[in-house]
Amino acid sequence: MLHVADIQENKEAYIQALKKRNFNATEVFDKVLSADEKRRNTQTQLDNTLAESNKLSKEIGTMYKNGEAKKATILKERTGKLKEDSKNLQETLNKTIAELETLLYTIPNVPQESVPAGTSEDDNEEVFRKGDVPVLAEGALPHWELAKKYDIIDFELGNKITGAGFPVYKGKGARLQRALITYFLDKNIDAGYTEYQVPLMVNEASGFGTGQLPDKEGQMYHVTNDDLYLIPTSEVPVTNMFRDELLDEKNLPIACTAYTPCFRREAGSYGAHVRGLNRLHQFEKVEIVRIEKPENSDAALDGMVEHVKGILDELQLPYRILRLCGGDLGFTASLTYDFEVFSTAQDRWLEISSVSNFKTFQANRLKLRIRDKEGNKQLAHTLNGSSLALPRVLAGILENYQAEDHIKIPEVLVPYCGFDKIELN
Repeated sequence: MLHVADIQENKEAYIQALKKRNFNATEVFDKVLSADEKRRNTQTQLDNTLAESNKLSKEIGTMYKNGEAKKATILKERTGKLKEDSKNLQETLNKTIAELETLLYTIPNVPQESVPAGTSEDDNEEVFRKGDVPVLAEGALPHWELAKKYDIIDFELGNKITGAGFPVYKGKGARLQRALITYFLDKNIDAGYTEYQVPLMVNEASGFGTGQLPDKEGQMYHVTNDDLYLIPTSEVPVTNMFRDELLDEKNLPIACTAYTPCFRREAGSYGAHVRGLNRLHQFEKVEIVRIEKPENSDAALDGMVEHVKGILDELQLPYRILRLCGGDLGFTASLTYDFEVFSTAQDRWLEISSVSNFKTFQANRLKLRIRDKEGNKQLAHTLNGSSLALPRVLAGILENYQAEDHIKIPEVLVPYCGFDKIELN
């Protein structure tokens, strides 16, 4: 979330930068500045009214002591009017603050200069590619058919238990899933991330803190009786561990990792591109989150990108990295790199990780600040990335490692799985 002061100081620059997102900020900025002026004027009137009321109250006390009850009674009528005025002004102030906050919540993060302009994923910029796409034998299968053939994922059973988008992993499919989770966590821990186990539901304040609310409200599962939300990613509870915190800069950076199931309604998602593991309502993901000093966050983002690259190199999957254009950039991000694995059987790229720098956008909502050694305070920078999202990584392994009568397990995962191939029963 932007500060009003930032908008005042950088209005025209922000308007131009937000055009990369195809977001016309002129009207909303004018409304923000108008609401802020009203807030400040109302606050001044309230302060003056309260000050006058307090002054008169002291004078009334003195008058009663001096036996000037008649004069005191006249002033009491005036203080009664001032109290009514202050009540009305406080209500106006509260309403104006709420309106201002609502306006600020509608403004997406300002893209960094390196973000390319564009309207959709077709305008994303490929910045890196590695790995040869394997040549599969004739009749190679997509992962949902491989899952059925080798009896490792049952989509129909999940549909019976819950509904579409809730698969059941079984046998070596479940063991491979567990192996990937442990492998990802081990890689993150070895890179200096501290592991956390966090709640799978969050309150509304947490959703607002990291920017899922109100922007993605329709995509989150809402437990209405308790007013809690199932998490779309562990980024939400992990980052909110630091909400309303003042951190000493000597304790930065803070690097966290967590494995959780994730839940997304994915409303309106239909078609062949969402078959099998391509798009789920419940899926597993290992996440990394960083809290950084502002001057270090760009380098931290580069380090996170290199970290995810190292994991994909070990899995020996063909992948590419995209710098997202403004039209495809997430609401809260200032810069995002997407990792995509090539699905040979589907002949398409599958997104398996997003690594983003949010700058101060989340920290402003979270009231997450840093105190330097001189005692000065400033907003922290937050970053997060998938390391990694399991469904499409698993899809890529099944499809790219398939042979005529088995599926090979990537060498780095064999110690975690306890087997080197999946064969027909």
